[in-house]
Amino acid sequence: MTIDHQRFPAPVYAETVLEPLFQQSVQHFAEATDRINRAHVVMLVETGIIDAATARAILQALIDYDRESNLASLHYDGSVEDYYFHVEKDLIARLGIDLAGRMHTARSRNDMGHAMFRLVLKARLEDLIADLHATIDAMLAKAWDERQTVFLAYTHGQPAQPTTFGHYLAAFVEVLLRHSERLWLAHRHLDRSPMGAAAITTTGFPIDRERMAALLGFADVQENSYGCIAATDDVAAVYGALKLLLVDLSRMAQDLGHWTAFEVGFLKAPRSYVQISSIMPQKRNPVVTEHLRLLSNLAAGQCDTIVDTMRNTPFMDINDSESETHTVGYQAIDRARRGLNLLADFAGVIKIDETNVRRAIADSFATITEMADKLVRSDHLSFRQAHDVASDLANDSIAQGRSLDEVGYDRFVDIFKQRLGRAPSIGAEDFHLILSPEHFIAVRDRPGGPAEASLDVSLKGYQHRLACQRGNLEGAVKRSQDASIGLDEAVRSWLHNKAA
Repeated sequence: MTIDHQRFPAPVYAETVLEPLFQQSVQHFAEATDRINRAHVVMLVETGIIDAATARAILQALIDYDRESNLASLHYDGSVEDYYFHVEKDLIARLGIDLAGRMHTARSRNDMGHAMFRLVLKARLEDLIADLHATIDAMLAKAWDERQTVFLAYTHGQPAQPTTFGHYLAAFVEVLLRHSERLWLAHRHLDRSPMGAAAITTTGFPIDRERMAALLGFADVQENSYGCIAATDDVAAVYGALKLLLVDLSRMAQDLGHWTAFEVGFLKAPRSYVQISSIMPQKRNPVVTEHLRLLSNLAAGQCDTIVDTMRNTPFMDINDSESETHTVGYQAIDRARRGLNLLADFAGVIKIDETNVRRAIADSFATITEMADKLVRSDHLSFRQAHDVASDLANDSIAQGRSLDEVGYDRFVDIFKQRLGRAPSIGAEDFHLILSPEHFIAVRDRPGGPAEASLDVSLKGYQHRLACQRGNLEGAVKRSQDASIGLDEAVRSWLHNKAA
């Protein structure tokens, strides 16, 4: 079969490029395209670029198309280049080219496309941030519940010091709040309308860019028309910020997976989150942590794909930052939302096995730092002298295979005398209290510490920050909703305007 390469489109080009892009537009961008079309017509008639009768005819044709078209059954047939031309072709069939052809006055597929991508990504980002806020809320609730629950903190993969599980969770809450702030900043940059940039240099028609932005629910206008079309940082910023969030979700999944391991046993997953083996009757697999890590890492890789795709591309309108790329990004957002929802629920139902935690604290001598600190405060030693006494006590315990309490107060006194040539001021009762995890935690009451009073202050502060961030998001969502209502009202007004 001979292919006519003077005729557009080439069959292979249609199959590999145009058809997939058309279906992506139908799936993801049809609603945004319709909003932009209607808003543009309203702006054109309000500025006198087209007359009321023309506006009324085009708006009615757009409504008829929307009512009569079946997007689910719409497939690319090669008669037009893309979904935009498909809609325009339908309008021309309804109205004729003289009327329908006026809809595209003072704009380009360039500014339309960038506006469309921003509208869709902005809405998806708002859903993602809302899920992140819900996850923070769940983690905060769990942190409040666990603020007295003794836990063991690790550094370099080894037991370090006692803390509380609430303190650990609060640290992650603080991280998630920072991620929320980064995503919100990305949203602010995304929330600017490129409409009116036209191809890249604006237009000679007296358009109203601010009105167009308001009709579409954007917070503002992106000023430089070249940047409206050429810049990609608004999209890259979303996925850059999301990648950082996903990295930390994966890190937490790693912690949770380690602590649920049989040899560690700090965390217990409820039966609803435990899968069994098909062959080993004894196996209980809390693989929820693996799925959280998997979702995070897959989505993080897709975020890298978005940013890397834009690297080394020219500063102009390019397909590299358009439909195919955005479709991959939506998958990253969807996976991130799944991970956030999984973490929010799982965090609320996990239980701490304090018996195993306390055993690990005792076996690792994790409270010994407080003994050194106490000797500085009570016996006025230098920290290095106090550290040497505490280290000798720990080494004796390790050599004997006994806990600090079991090695005992008398041995502590002997070590102190050998090092300092005098008896310590600490008595036997205080010795055992100092080595308890409860005391270790209670005296660490500086801002940000695990002591209950200081942790309560932190948690209240995090709740306030979350409330402020939720308020910002709710304001943006309401603005979009109000804009949608306002656009519908403007369309109805011009439809009923019988002016010539």
